[in-house]
Amino acid sequence: MRLPSPRHEGRAVKGRLEFGLMTTRLAFRNTLRHRARSTIAILAIGFGVIAILLAGGFIEWIFWAIREAAIQTGLGHVHVVRAGYQDSGAADPFSYLLPDKSQELSALEASPEVKVVAPRLNFGGLISHGETTLSFVGEGVDAEKEKLVSRVLHISQGEGLSDEDPNGIVVGAGLAASLGIRPGANVILLATSASGSINAVDAHVRGFFLSEVKAYDDTALRAPIGLARTLLKVRGSHAWVIALDQTDRTREWIEQSRARFRATNLEFIPWFDLADFYNKSVTLLSSQMMVVRAIIGLIIVLSISNVLIMSVQARTGEIGTLMAMGTRRREILKQFLWEGCLLGLIGATIGVVVGVVLARVISAVGIPMPPPPGRQLGYSGQILVTWGLVAGAFALAIFTTMLASLYPAWKGSRLEIVDALRHNR
Repeated sequence: MRLPSPRHEGRAVKGRLEFGLMTTRLAFRNTLRHRARSTIAILAIGFGVIAILLAGGFIEWIFWAIREAAIQTGLGHVHVVRAGYQDSGAADPFSYLLPDKSQELSALEASPEVKVVAPRLNFGGLISHGETTLSFVGEGVDAEKEKLVSRVLHISQGEGLSDEDPNGIVVGAGLAASLGIRPGANVILLATSASGSINAVDAHVRGFFLSEVKAYDDTALRAPIGLARTLLKVRGSHAWVIALDQTDRTREWIEQSRARFRATNLEFIPWFDLADFYNKSVTLLSSQMMVVRAIIGLIIVLSISNVLIMSVQARTGEIGTLMAMGTRRREILKQFLWEGCLLGLIGATIGVVVGVVLARVISAVGIPMPPPPGRQLGYSGQILVTWGLVAGAFALAIFTTMLASLYPAWKGSRLEIVDALRHNR
């Protein structure tokens, strides 16, 4: 068997390139010949891409906002607890305490990705002021370290926690209203200690906080971790809350840490396993976005199919002449497919450029949003256009355009030569 020579292969490649360029020029000329129809098709594709970018970008921003709000309100990126605390800690919280100081804690604090490791001690009991006594859920925290974890916890009145005030606490605005207190008021905290006895400590209220979750603000308070340990008569904490330098590196850091501390009884829980509202919101809005993409794809398919079918009907005589001159049916098929692809490329490019510009303008102005259910504060929305969203919108436009081109291209390539030549007579 004789192998083709390099020169022959080079000529073949050159011929394919020349044919591709000729096909592209011909498709571009045919697009310009029918400017009205081509403009309608390009606008349909462009508006579809713009709609995907704006709607998808707004949903991406909602995902980002919910995620960061949960993390910065106090959830943190990672919770480190004793193994089994998530399942059995509520029934026996004092059996799962972490030490104040340990080699594991020092190693975590020395990790370059970790901004802070904040200890937390969870407790509950009764808070009393005057003749009013209410139940509460509390957290003992390190005031300075907690500032890097609870960065968006809003102090509505008074001041936040301070290391210089070991008996000063902050309470939720709803709980403060129920107690009828103001900043500076003296209160008594009662709780069941680790030994099973009832213990009480005196404290004073430094300020009120708003977490944007009303149900939490109606029952919660925060105290210096030293005061909480005195109340419960324990040492240590229930969790080490870790804030990382980048949220996107949470999975990678957890995998490395689990392997590093495999011999210990520590459990690493990422924020996305604790943020139930975020996970449900992502599932719901992602499903809605899939429906939006399907509708836009259908609109593009119908628009392009209609344009190319009209083009086939208008060029029936031309198609017959080409086939009479020896042009193969598959070349006719390729020509119409390439025209559809060219329309998709132009429309998608215009849509991406206009969509990105509109997203930036709208984000700069802001989208006023009312408080969501269960929250008290409104916010200003934006549109977050990611590279993945742009690539997805562009790919959807090209795919649906090629899909819409199949039937008109097949129909044009299957015309009978004689009937096609008679069409314009």
